[in-house]
Amino acid sequence: MRITRVYTKQGDDGKTQLVDGSRVYKDNSRVCAYGDVDELNSFIGYLRSLINNDEINEKLKIIQNDLFIIGADLATPMSFEKALRLSDEKIKQIENWIDEYNNKLEPLRDFILPYGSKEISLCHICRTICRRAERSVVKLMKEEEINKNVLIYLNRLSDFFFVLARYISKINNIKEEFVSWK
Repeated sequence: MRITRVYTKQGDDGKTQLVDGSRVYKDNSRVCAYGDVDELNSFIGYLRSLINNDEINEKLKIIQNDLFIIGADLATPMSFEKALRLSDEKIKQIENWIDEYNNKLEPLRDFILPYGSKEISLCHICRTICRRAERSVVKLMKEEEINKNVLIYLNRLSDFFFVLARYISKINNIKEEFVSWK
């Protein structure tokens, strides 16, 4: 695919075109859902620019590509046959990464404050944006059929960012701060 123009003027009426050719308003639940995923992807790019760990960076790059597939999936109604859909394998991959990092951590004993280095804090921002994207997908799911793998992946991805924040704390010897319930 070659994009020759950034602007098309097709959205000047407040509508956008979905993959199947249909046009919907830009505040449509489908558009809001893939917009939240796009925002998450941008923050992950920012996180990658701060992380000096090739292994983590490669995982984040794979996630960014997965999020483009999710965006395409969300931009395509389920009735459209020639759709790019997120596969089950992507969910298993995220689960494996969560287990890999979590197995290297001490068990949780309380809630953790979203704090630490810039990288750790940004992991928590990515986690919360991911949760918002997940809520947007749930809203869409209540209105029309979606690929269930999208919702599952986003649910796991927010867990991944939580574990990643803890893992980055550990490998950088940054003490986690716990919630004080006073």
